[in-house]
Amino acid sequence: MIFDPYRKKYLQLTPEEDVRQHFAMYLTKEKGYPVSLMMTEHALKLNEQTRRSDIVIFNRKGEPAGLVECKAPHIKISQKVFDQVSRYNLIFRVKYLFVTNGLAHYCCKVDFEKAEIAFLTAIPHYNELG
Repeated sequence: MIFDPYRKKYLQLTPEEDVRQHFAMYLTKEKGYPVSLMMTEHALKLNEQTRRSDIVIFNRKGEPAGLVECKAPHIKISQKVFDQVSRYNLIFRVKYLFVTNGLAHYCCKVDFEKAEIAFLTAIPHYNELG
């Protein structure tokens, strides 16, 4: 069991949960993301089905600014994973998408006006999210 400071309860420590907790802690401690502006396992409706995004990051106005998709370390980051987080972004329409399996981390910036996605070389600090 592990205590989730975002949901404020104890959870079963699965490989994916371990990645989620470590990545959220990295965002908080290294990149300045406020715990109070991150939500884990956020429910959403997509095609009449309930899904859960691993982490939703909010800006200081309380609007969604980033989505994180976490996979267990043995899951390779593939196009299928990026497709999943992109589908979730049809609902949230955030500018930043993160994908991690705890071993490999990717961050993309979405430009809705140009219909483009650019891979970033580094994960931005919270203040850069806008």
